[in-house]
Amino acid sequence: MPGMAQCRVVIIDDNEDAAFSLGDLLELEGHEAYIALNGRDGIHAVLSRRPDVVLCDLGLPDLDGLAVGRLLRREVGRGMTLVALTGFASAEYERQAIAAGFDYHLPKPLDLEVLSSILALAAEARGAQQSPSPTPTPAP
Repeated sequence: MPGMAQCRVVIIDDNEDAAFSLGDLLELEGHEAYIALNGRDGIHAVLSRRPDVVLCDLGLPDLDGLAVGRLLRREVGRGMTLVALTGFASAEYERQAIAAGFDYHLPKPLDLEVLSSILALAAEARGAQQSPSPTPTPAP
């Protein structure tokens, strides 16, 4: 989307086709995307790259996405947007994802308009954090 602020995004998904397709799509939209194919590599990527947004599949083979979310929230805090991606679209899975620290729970296949809205909000939040505070004018 031309004119939209770009985000740094880490995609953590063991489905290579899905991960790289989503990464390609995000890059076409002007975002920077990095792919990790398991939870451990994803955690390392997030801690080293400090993205604006993490898109994390919940059904990972080594660490499940809920464990990844909990660890990232503990290590990074609220300085990024965590999005759970899952084929498990029930209210219970959503509750578990939010409890683990995710900001959003998106069922697969992804609704790209919803994802674009989340990315726009994350870019806006980053911009607000980076805006310099107004410098007070000294009194005469």
